[in-house]
Amino acid sequence: MQVRSVCLLGGSGFVGSRIAHALAQHGTQVRVLTRRRESARHLLVLPTVDVIQANAFDAATLEKHFRGTDAVINLVGILRERRRGDFQRVHTQLPQTVVTALQRAGVRRFLHMSALPAARDAPSAYLRSKGEAEIAIKNTRGEVAITMFRPSVIFGPGDSFLNLFASVIRFVPVVALACPNARFQPVYVDDVARAFVDSIANPATFGETYNLCGPQTYTLRQLIELVCRTLGTRRPIIGLNNTLSYLQAMVMEFAPFSLMTRDNYRSMQVPCVCDGAFPQVFGFAPTALENVIGDYIGSGPRAPYQAFRARAGRNPI
Repeated sequence: MQVRSVCLLGGSGFVGSRIAHALAQHGTQVRVLTRRRESARHLLVLPTVDVIQANAFDAATLEKHFRGTDAVINLVGILRERRRGDFQRVHTQLPQTVVTALQRAGVRRFLHMSALPAARDAPSAYLRSKGEAEIAIKNTRGEVAITMFRPSVIFGPGDSFLNLFASVIRFVPVVALACPNARFQPVYVDDVARAFVDSIANPATFGETYNLCGPQTYTLRQLIELVCRTLGTRRPIIGLNNTLSYLQAMVMEFAPFSLMTRDNYRSMQVPCVCDGAFPQVFGFAPTALENVIGDYIGSGPRAPYQAFRARAGRNPI
């Protein structure tokens, strides 16, 4: 399968920007659909990328912009609901609208971002909405080659996970940690982007679903300890039990700057880890967290540069 052009939904975000850069390096024409063109200003310098302000929830708009492309990638996702039902709207309904629109536009290749451990019976609304979308996409009728990806938590320059913890650790004397034993297997953002890009034209990935994880599993406490070591600071970490973790999430949910919600708490009741090795079809080993965390957190040689770019709204490459 030859792929000359790709339409990217969610292309201005953390993972999407990396995919857009990777596609541009291959000379692929990329249409990035975004709610606000300004949010994708860091992509405007790429010669093969066209940033289009569009309503991704309008089927006719999607069909219009899908026409003439060889593949569609959907990365649109949220971690918190502003209004009840946002998870369903963004994670379940939108992918179905996208599939319908690309079929009408004559596109025969679709790549979709899901999440570990999404399932229809998962404990959180976030994971349930992702799981319901997976089922709907798998039941798609027609000649569409579909590949889905289920990453664990994604780390890298500009992430909203380890960077967020680092920001908190810098300003608090003690870390009161909810769900300290929650398990993650973080995967590097460039590895996720590479898996997407390498899959687009590879028939071996058609119809497949891939779990994407890094080489090591950590508890949340271990991740916080790693961030502290990287920052070169010490902080007492007080692990909260389930009741206190839930209460902390409830309080934070209503704070002006939400670090955690009750739905996040429910998501962490399920291990976010892979049950096997990184997919061999991609032909590379995943990056170890310890090998890159110092480059964008703490005192690594590139940390000040990466921090500056993050504050400026740029995605580091």
